[in-house]
Amino acid sequence: MVLKRKLPLLALFVLSSAASAETKKSGADQRKEVSITVYNQNFGLVREVRDLELGTGTVELEFRDVASLIQPETVSIKSLTNGSALSVLEQNYRFDLLTPAKLLEKHVGKKVRVWRWNEALGKDEGFDAKILSVAGGQPVMEVNGEITSDFPGRIAFPGVPDNLMSQPTLVWKLDSKSSKQAVEATYLTRNLNWRSDYVLVVNDSDTGGDLTGWVTLVNQSGASYKKAKLKLVAGDVQRVSDYRSRDEGEDLDGAPAAADKPRFAEESFFEYHLYTLSQPTDVLENEQKQVTLLEAKGAKIDKKLIYYGQQYWYRSQYGEVQKNQKVGVYLDLQNTKQNGLGMPLPKGTVRVYKADKSGAKQFIGEDHIDHTPRDERVRVKMGDAFDVVGDRRQMEWRTFGSCSSESTWEIELRNHKDKATRVEVYEPVGGEWTIVESTHKHQKKDAFTFTFDVEVPANGKTKVKYKVRVKWC
Repeated sequence: MVLKRKLPLLALFVLSSAASAETKKSGADQRKEVSITVYNQNFGLVREVRDLELGTGTVELEFRDVASLIQPETVSIKSLTNGSALSVLEQNYRFDLLTPAKLLEKHVGKKVRVWRWNEALGKDEGFDAKILSVAGGQPVMEVNGEITSDFPGRIAFPGVPDNLMSQPTLVWKLDSKSSKQAVEATYLTRNLNWRSDYVLVVNDSDTGGDLTGWVTLVNQSGASYKKAKLKLVAGDVQRVSDYRSRDEGEDLDGAPAAADKPRFAEESFFEYHLYTLSQPTDVLENEQKQVTLLEAKGAKIDKKLIYYGQQYWYRSQYGEVQKNQKVGVYLDLQNTKQNGLGMPLPKGTVRVYKADKSGAKQFIGEDHIDHTPRDERVRVKMGDAFDVVGDRRQMEWRTFGSCSSESTWEIELRNHKDKATRVEVYEPVGGEWTIVESTHKHQKKDAFTFTFDVEVPANGKTKVKYKVRVKWC
């Protein structure tokens, strides 16, 4: 008998303890401060501080207005008022959202009220019904003893199930030792992304230009952040790949639009670079925002025409191996303070423009650049030259034993422009090599490349001829 009396008392104690946990609700209106750090790998870190009236004891807190693409396992909460005044007993992330389809699904097997317009009475007429199935999206109901799947009316539900939320919500069971607290929550979310875009306008002589950098930020995380302190991290941050987001987000294509006046301040951060916006800004859901990153006037540009050969041609006898080969066009900029730059440049797309004779700017090419530290070269490939082409011929070839050969090559460069131009000829070569003779001075770039710097006259041509001995075993 004693055991039978103790069990109900224990159950009653558990129920009364659970019932004593008061539910508090917190939304974006209680935010005291919010900051977001966005990484150019389609994720971001959100930190927000809210002033809350929690009370004391065991408290259930519904923390609303968080990103719908939050990674719940990254959430952290702490009290800024008193570090020992708050401890987390349990955390849940509820993203089963309130929709008509979810309401139907949660009421399968339960009674509802259906209403249909009665022409004779001139008002809605109500019937008791039971939802039998919602498979296929069309509810099957029992109304007045009949089974129907196309009832012409509306359905009234007795209430909202406890496990359906109007928006994604973090729910904590907390042990609170102080009634009023400033609470900090941090978490990672998907689909916060940013990229860099650059606009380069070159001068008439292709020797200089103005470079403008833009930051384009896209928020598709499922939450808005008003008056947020915005920071951007540039670099390749290591992340594990087992997390799968529920949305892939926007591809971040397209050119930037107009920019606001605030600018970014840059600083080194760990092995990355951090860019902090000078003042708070609104980062709204499903919004694309542009802000100026840098402006450089009159940066020096080194225009290069480069003709590339191929390494495997040195292993056998080929004859003419290239005819009317295109010559690549590149623009080089030194990312230095002396050149008006000197800021670590995040990876992005450089779009290049030049004014025609009428003064109208025309688009002349674009290229993607990787993260570029200060004092390094930025190289932008523009495309291929229209009026400069080349042919490549193997004039002589002979072997020396089973793994050595000697060949003579002739490269003819033709310039159909009305002014002279210079072309860099890149000749990759494998094995152990020696230039026996050549018409132009060569420069060894590395163990497998040598180059020639060739001037080609206006409406003329230049031939480069050299003999190379190669040993590969």
